[in-house]
Amino acid sequence: MAKTSGLGDGLLIAGFDASGDIQQLGSIGGGPALLNFTGINKSAYERQGGLRSGQFEMTTFFNSVPVTGGIHEKLSALPRTDVILTYCRGTALGDAAASLVGKQVNYDATRGDDGMLTFAVSAQSNGYGIEWGRQLTAGVRTDTAATLGTGIDTLASAAFGGQAYLQVFAFTGTDATVKIQDSADNVSFADVTSFAFTQITGGAPLTERIAISNTATIRRYVRVSTVTTGGFTSLIFAVNVIKNENLGVTF
Repeated sequence: MAKTSGLGDGLLIAGFDASGDIQQLGSIGGGPALLNFTGINKSAYERQGGLRSGQFEMTTFFNSVPVTGGIHEKLSALPRTDVILTYCRGTALGDAAASLVGKQVNYDATRGDDGMLTFAVSAQSNGYGIEWGRQLTAGVRTDTAATLGTGIDTLASAAFGGQAYLQVFAFTGTDATVKIQDSADNVSFADVTSFAFTQITGGAPLTERIAISNTATIRRYVRVSTVTTGGFTSLIFAVNVIKNENLGVTF
């Protein structure tokens, strides 16, 4: 893959596409805390990984649109509950994405002497570390009926399980279920056991993180599909999937 800039990125927050209201992203990161296990007979540090963490830091513009929804209404509420955020490095199918379950800890305004009004926002991980994966939707996807997605190539099968994040922006209909499927040849796909999100019957916007056993196999090609029993006419959503490449993932 060629080197790229950060142009054309996206940020999804709790079922809201905040991309157009973000001035910059200050930090998207995390990892295991380093624990010091250095013996007195060593001349350099010995370390092991501890608890995993993650954070999103961003600067937003002031956009107050009560009817159609602006970022001020979303972030100024400072919810006590968990918020799911997904950073999209580009918005093409298969592009990299990072997701986080976290607490929004601030919404701090700065008004410059030139008149610019911006807000500093930070979200700190809660229960899981930051998770980098790949987009199974091309940014935000709209299905008007049950749809079989297009597979992405993850290069090889892996037997270490995985996680997935769903952001639902709007839904019209009776029900819909978003599920992850895999294939060995990008032709014959099958459901990955226990890798389906909770059935959607309304209540958008909504978000969810799911995980399967870290010994489960996910084959080389992966896609996201939608199914329904009662029908729907519009489902606007995005999915980030994390296919674990080793056993060092906890959930």
